[in-house]
Amino acid sequence: MPDKAANDSAESVEPIVRKAAAWSWRLLVILAALVALLWVIAKLEIIVVPLLLALMVSALLVPVVDWLDRRGAPRGGGVALVILGGFAILGGILTFVISQFVIGVPDLVNQVTRSIDTTKKWLIDGPLHLSRQQIDHAGNAAVQALQNNQEKLTSGALATATTITEIITAALLMFFTLIFFLYGGRNIWEYVTKIVPADARERVRAAGRAGYGSLIGYVRATFLVALVDAAGVGTGLAIMAVPLALPLASLVFLGAFIPLVGAVISGFLAVIVALLAKGFVYALITLGVLIGVNQLEAHILQPLVMGRAVSIHPLAIVVAISTGSVLAGIVGALLSVPTVAFFNNAFKVLLAKDPEAAVEETEEDGDASIMQVEPDELKAARS
Repeated sequence: MPDKAANDSAESVEPIVRKAAAWSWRLLVILAALVALLWVIAKLEIIVVPLLLALMVSALLVPVVDWLDRRGAPRGGGVALVILGGFAILGGILTFVISQFVIGVPDLVNQVTRSIDTTKKWLIDGPLHLSRQQIDHAGNAAVQALQNNQEKLTSGALATATTITEIITAALLMFFTLIFFLYGGRNIWEYVTKIVPADARERVRAAGRAGYGSLIGYVRATFLVALVDAAGVGTGLAIMAVPLALPLASLVFLGAFIPLVGAVISGFLAVIVALLAKGFVYALITLGVLIGVNQLEAHILQPLVMGRAVSIHPLAIVVAISTGSVLAGIVGALLSVPTVAFFNNAFKVLLAKDPEAAVEETEEDGDASIMQVEPDELKAARS
């Protein structure tokens, strides 16, 4: 009787309401699981972020290590050579950029001082006809504002000192994780997938390889796009003799790793420097160079280079960047798109009726073939 009463009460509800209720509680469970996962990630941010950054860097370096491995070099020696070479290149670039920054700062200060004097003269003698007392009052007000906020600036510096300790810890963790990812990332993935039921294990492993392959393609393409953006902006700044051209170009290179918006936002600093140092006309020219480089990226580089590596709709990229920046700031914006790229290809293989065909499709779109399982002879040699 109770079962019959329950069935009668269920039948009394409209089918669309029953389906909506069934979908609602399932979606609520999924949402709760996602919130719990994000909460755990936020608590373990100092661990999770270095792991993800190490995974991205390994996607850039693992093809070189595999190339050395295929030519008979010991895997450990190849990893050491690639990492030491990377440190040497990065250190040389940083040294050069910092030296250029130190050399260019005095010239920038002199040009900014001249620009301020010219602006003051224009404000006094120009159409505005401001008095020198008004300009001095505005300058004193700015200095007073800085003095009033000195305590906040000092506390911010102390907080920065605490953050430096966390950055050093995260950098060491990233370094050691990168070594193990390059040396035995495939074996680590195979070991992790042992928690999956045996009948689905190979499908999950293939999905992981496909996702990592898209990550390799994404990092390669982003590196090339960032290099072109930095070269374009840096060349334009150098031709106009804008101070700090090379450091500003380096900033554009780093910003370009955040797709669509990163290079534009970092490039606006170059516009500001050009405005302060050279004047309004040079700032407009710099803005034009920035827009031109952005159009080159959007209409040529992104479709030809990024489109082959990662097939993600631009709307999905914008939503991913916005969500990542809201959840984790700059780091979230940096990691959002590669995360979407990884799961995009991984889910294609994981949910496909024919996983082998899906893997072949992802290999055509990106570079998933690089992450195929190690040949038996390499495994035997390593063991």
